[in-house]
Amino acid sequence: MKAHKLILMTDVPGILRDIEDKSSRISRVKLEDVEKLVKEGIISGGMVPKLRGAVTAVESGVQRVHIIDGSVSHSILLELFTNTGIGTMVYRGDEEE
Repeated sequence: MKAHKLILMTDVPGILRDIEDKSSRISRVKLEDVEKLVKEGIISGGMVPKLRGAVTAVESGVQRVHIIDGSVSHSILLELFTNTGIGTMVYRGDEEE
């Protein structure tokens, strides 16, 4: 695919350390850390297939995958053009932002 970015729009603000606390959003996750987060139970339920899809995309050559809440106004712009974004970015990790 050779895409630079893949955007997954969903109804959650990305990966949350505490599902009850939206301020616990993890803004960036290295590919190598995803399985650890699943094993720790931080990533669970419907987020697991989203993250597995993100991992597959990055492993297949997409540079970054952004998981964002599509119900937020201007969510794509906020994710791509601000320093912290509003969702979670999954990336290879061998190159820093």
